[in-house]
Amino acid sequence: MAFTELPLFQALKSKMQWHQTRQSVLAENIANSDTPGYMSRDVKSYSFEDHVGMHNGGVAPAITKAGHIGGGISTTGKVKAEERESFEITPSGNSVNLEEQMMKITQNQMDFQAATSLYTKGLGLIRTALSRSA
Repeated sequence: MAFTELPLFQALKSKMQWHQTRQSVLAENIANSDTPGYMSRDVKSYSFEDHVGMHNGGVAPAITKAGHIGGGISTTGKVKAEERESFEITPSGNSVNLEEQMMKITQNQMDFQAATSLYTKGLGLIRTALSRSA
């Protein structure tokens, strides 16, 4: 098994892919800021529970009694963009607020950098552990 196939690294890679998808959706919003009738879009929030259900080796609760709530999380693993309501609508019917979109892009970029940093640090820890044990 490659180290990058460990669940921690799979979760971080999935999170980074989510951020890449969100970045492109937010960029589309900004590109269409002058398009009449365009509704701003965003992707569904990333959650750890969704990630756990994506993988065959995911964690699912065991049902030990008939009265227990059923386990298993079913997701398709796809990130979909969805239209979001905005409190501000321009006279042309466009709902893109440039300041709001820029704040989302900045937050998305910082979160992506944090996930990238965690991924890099994790690989560094494994390299260090392997070099000292040899």
